[in-house]
Amino acid sequence: MTADLQRGSVPSTMPNDAHARPTGTSTEPLYDVNVPTPTHAERARTLVSSVSIGTLCTLAREPEGYPYGSLVTFGLATGRPVFLISELAEHTKNLRQDARSSLLVAESHAGDPLANGRVTLVGPCAPATGEDLARASEAYLEKYPDASYYADFKDFAFWSLEVTSVRYIGGYGRMSWVSVSDWLGATPDPIAGDAEAIVEHMNQDHADALPLYCRAFSRATDVQSARMVGIDRHGFEISALTPAGARPIRLAFPEPIANKADARKALVLLLKDARAKLGLGAS
Repeated sequence: MTADLQRGSVPSTMPNDAHARPTGTSTEPLYDVNVPTPTHAERARTLVSSVSIGTLCTLAREPEGYPYGSLVTFGLATGRPVFLISELAEHTKNLRQDARSSLLVAESHAGDPLANGRVTLVGPCAPATGEDLARASEAYLEKYPDASYYADFKDFAFWSLEVTSVRYIGGYGRMSWVSVSDWLGATPDPIAGDAEAIVEHMNQDHADALPLYCRAFSRATDVQSARMVGIDRHGFEISALTPAGARPIRLAFPEPIANKADARKALVLLLKDARAKLGLGAS
């Protein structure tokens, strides 16, 4: 991996989901794998936009050349991580000597930590100037308004990391190098902030609907029970319990959704369609 991180290298951007599906006697997907799905760039942008703390890695002055990690808060300005850091900080001293850096941003959900998503943004980090300074200040202070007190201190300054490489890992078996153009062009998922609440609501209050979605719109016709595990603007994911064990199901919305109200409307309409397709009539 070290060679891939060298400035000027062109790492592969081909997504790798090789181990994302469960192994067993049958690994043939039970759903249409061509249904709309967030790209790795969209997933990475959503993750970084939803987390406010990361590990800034610089090259240490002492001992010289070794990776040095610092816990930092950051904002995001036109795809660039921005920081408000002090000249007294060791990472600032390191950057003054060598601008090469990376920022590791990771989810912190309960359970297996290696199943959480993480993104590493690689590139040179330098003091923000001109228009970049205005954007950096606005993005950082929007996220941390109380930091305006420190922004006026002479030994504090806004810094910006110019992203030249992006590594996305979405848990086990979902990983790729994301191109910088895809990273900059991606937008955070608009319902990411409500996704956890929607999933919890569906599992607690509408668990009976989930097997119907699977039976009507996938090949999991023998599903015994199901649990929603994720939702995004394009669709939702279900873990379906079949006689062969738990299997993943991905189903798409008729059109992308933009908020919680859209999600409710789309799920209700899909349930009506599922009941009609299964010959169950109106609920």
